[in-house]
Amino acid sequence: MTQEEYVEMLKQLKNGEINEMTIEQQNFMTFRKAWLSFEDRSSFVGEAELNGEIIYKYEPNHTEE
Repeated sequence: MTQEEYVEMLKQLKNGEINEMTIEQQNFMTFRKAWLSFEDRSSFVGEAELNGEIIYKYEPNHTEE
């Protein structure tokens, strides 16, 4: 996927059009560039899976600890 496609998916996640998105380890750096473009990026919460994938959800009230 391209950075632009990840930006679009992040927008869909934020708007509730999708519930979650899965990022594979080899695509993380491209995803990260898209994620950094969002001011509320801390609301995109990722949970690492055993196989190197990360599942992201949007939690608007999430704060970093």
